[in-house]
Amino acid sequence: MRLLAALLLAASAWAAPPPRFFVAGDGQLALVNTHTGARVAARYRRADGSYDAGAVERIRRVFGGEASLRLIEVLSHLQRLAGGRPLTLVSGYRSPEYNEQLREQGAKAAAGSLHTEGLAADVAFPRPLLRGLWRKVRALDCCGAGYYARQGFLHVDVGQPRFWEAATSRVDENLSAGNARLFARTEFDRFTRGEAITVTLHALTAPPVKIARVARFGGDEDARVTLEGSELREVDGCLEAARSGASVRVAGAPAARRGRLLLVICEPRPERTPATVETNPVEIR
Repeated sequence: MRLLAALLLAASAWAAPPPRFFVAGDGQLALVNTHTGARVAARYRRADGSYDAGAVERIRRVFGGEASLRLIEVLSHLQRLAGGRPLTLVSGYRSPEYNEQLREQGAKAAAGSLHTEGLAADVAFPRPLLRGLWRKVRALDCCGAGYYARQGFLHVDVGQPRFWEAATSRVDENLSAGNARLFARTEFDRFTRGEAITVTLHALTAPPVKIARVARFGGDEDARVTLEGSELREVDGCLEAARSGASVRVAGAPAARRGRLLLVICEPRPERTPATVETNPVEIR
């Protein structure tokens, strides 16, 4: 009987689909918010790979509002790297108004902070662990990783891969102004063929931005996909994004199995807006 149970468990584990994100935790996350005292310990991802909406919502409440699934997975992975103890959340979601208030009070908060989009977290750790954990997050090459030794926390976000220390953060320079750090993220990393792929623009600080309807996939100019945006109006044959967090969908499945989507920004481009915006890697199964 024990052997049968073990075989069934092994078969179940073998049949479980891979997580929807390349960097993922074990499907569990425990958080304590230092400011509100709120806490949560939740299994947010089921054995079949689907997400428990109620558990995700409980995590978001402790987070203070928005928290993307991508960020939740990265934090779960970070929790495992740190030994599995609940994470101490110093700063989670910030409304744009609150973020601006912090800046007016002289706090080191970026004008285009990813905290305002539910894409970033500041997490406290015992100081002897900080540098080692920072290096491990950097090695993932998936995220933003900030090391604040004196303050005793790490900043982790799911923006473009980059890293810094407190002295090199350059937060006072407003580096995201004029859409200079505009980037895109897909809803997941892994998709099944025929599944809709949603792409969201982030760090859009100088709206609007117009996106060409034809995008490239996989870095091959011949691999082209068409974008559609039910919530975006069409202007001069392009889709106009009027705010950060605006989304488009890929119409039809890309032919390639793995690659990045490359969105083309229509002219005229506002201020420092890049000519193209690349997503995270995507795998089509």
